[in-house]
Amino acid sequence: MIAAIVQARMSSTRLPGKVLREILGKPMLWHLINRLKKSHLIEKIIVATSIKEIDRPILGVAQECGVEFFAGSEDDVLDRYYQAASKFCADPIIRITADCPLIDPKVIDKLINCYLKNKGNVDYGTICIPPTYPDGLDAEIFSFAALEKAWKEAKKQTEREYVTSYIWKNNRIFRQLNVACDEDLSHMRWTVDEEKDFLFVSEIYKGLYKSVDKVFYMQDILDFLKAHPEIAAINQGIGRNEGYIKSLRKEGADIEKEFLPWKRKA
Repeated sequence: MIAAIVQARMSSTRLPGKVLREILGKPMLWHLINRLKKSHLIEKIIVATSIKEIDRPILGVAQECGVEFFAGSEDDVLDRYYQAASKFCADPIIRITADCPLIDPKVIDKLINCYLKNKGNVDYGTICIPPTYPDGLDAEIFSFAALEKAWKEAKKQTEREYVTSYIWKNNRIFRQLNVACDEDLSHMRWTVDEEKDFLFVSEIYKGLYKSVDKVFYMQDILDFLKAHPEIAAINQGIGRNEGYIKSLRKEGADIEKEFLPWKRKA
């Protein structure tokens, strides 16, 4: 079963509670789930959060949206994914993070199609190595076998916190593919980690959102930003994956020698 697992928690360090902050009267997570529902290939959506009391409202949003949910470890997100995938017999798994409320179901379907065409010859697919899509459309797909191998073998804290890091760092073990955008748009920032990001996304929704039945896509956003360059400037200057780099530093890693996929050349 092709399943999207959305990792979500309330205890973000930079913007606490962001996944339930409201955009046009609905939680950010609600909007993300309803965008995922427009995928033609995803067969099941699972929201995976932690067992902490603070995260219980996230389960309520999943119920409201009529999707599956799972509560597991807060810090060992790799284990949370493995347990959720095991429970719902997910294979392959699409990894989505709840800080991407502009996620594009067309891009996800493109990734899934590419993975399925290469089934048997690929363990992991992404649009991020190297990135060519805007930061915030990130999606990854991998087999349950690859997830299980990572779950058994990954030891570092960053490898347990950042679900696929063990997989994409070991490209001699896991067969990988990348789906590129026709144009390099990796300089654009559409994810939500800070207040400026949330303001940016809110403006996009104010300008483009019509109803739950009508989804706007990447090209719609690009056209809107071309007409409103002042909105594109709201959150410029924030680096990609700053949270991951911070975690690596806490672990004592040599950042210059560490494999950083968003800096990898095609």
